[in-house]
Amino acid sequence: MASTRNIVGGETTTGNERGRVLTMRDEEKAKEDDSPSAKRAKFERFPLTRWELAAALGVFFVFSTGLFCIYLTMPAAEYGKLKLPRTISDLRLLKDSLATYANEYPAQFILGYCSTYIFMQTFMIPGTIFMSLLAGALFGVVRGIFLVVFNATAGASSCFFLSKLIGRPLVNWLWPEKLRFFQAEIAKRRDKLLNYMLFLRVTPTLPNLFINLASPIVDIPFHIFFLATLLGLIPASYITVRAGLALGDLKSVKDLYDFKTLSVLFIIGSISIFPTLLKRKRIYE
Repeated sequence: MASTRNIVGGETTTGNERGRVLTMRDEEKAKEDDSPSAKRAKFERFPLTRWELAAALGVFFVFSTGLFCIYLTMPAAEYGKLKLPRTISDLRLLKDSLATYANEYPAQFILGYCSTYIFMQTFMIPGTIFMSLLAGALFGVVRGIFLVVFNATAGASSCFFLSKLIGRPLVNWLWPEKLRFFQAEIAKRRDKLLNYMLFLRVTPTLPNLFINLASPIVDIPFHIFFLATLLGLIPASYITVRAGLALGDLKSVKDLYDFKTLSVLFIIGSISIFPTLLKRKRIYE
């Protein structure tokens, strides 16, 4: 079968020739995109707008101002006792120092505790596990779990939106193809995302900070993220808060997650993902 001929600008070209011309142009464009000058130009174009940077700095400023105002309302005698714990020994000293203040000024203390916890979660500052232990030591199991789950969910939600504002444009700027791949994989499993997210939240498979940061980047819907966080953090929060009651017997954070505890968490996580695995098996059959 003869190829189609077109007259363009006085020259006769066949369909095959035109296809070769287009292919050559695509190759030339790809070479231009891979050239050092193109790559340099790409990295010179910063992906964040001024408004996005201003919004991120504004969030940090609001949180910092709130914490500073709470700090100023505390009695002067408590100033020297405030320190983010990094070890169990630091946590015991902080608990002994703040026990009286928590009893005399419960509203102020809870406000300061919640603000600090949410601030640490929002900006991915390590050490929230010590805050969870402190909740158990000062408030008991029921109130401690409520405080920890509330603050962890609120802080994770703030981190979600901050990552969506800053992290997603940055990742799309640095690794656009990889981002599109992961977004496509998430889209394929959209109807099962809640089960997968519950499994990740209940079990220590991935760090919670990584889940908070990565979820908006790979297009996890916020309502699924929020529900999985709210429900999925309850088992681990119970373990941590309950351990805070026996803070004197705790030697290290590693003692919280022994083989028995990890087994229980993975069993609970497996229950959450079992319906998805069962449904997939039926599809293959």
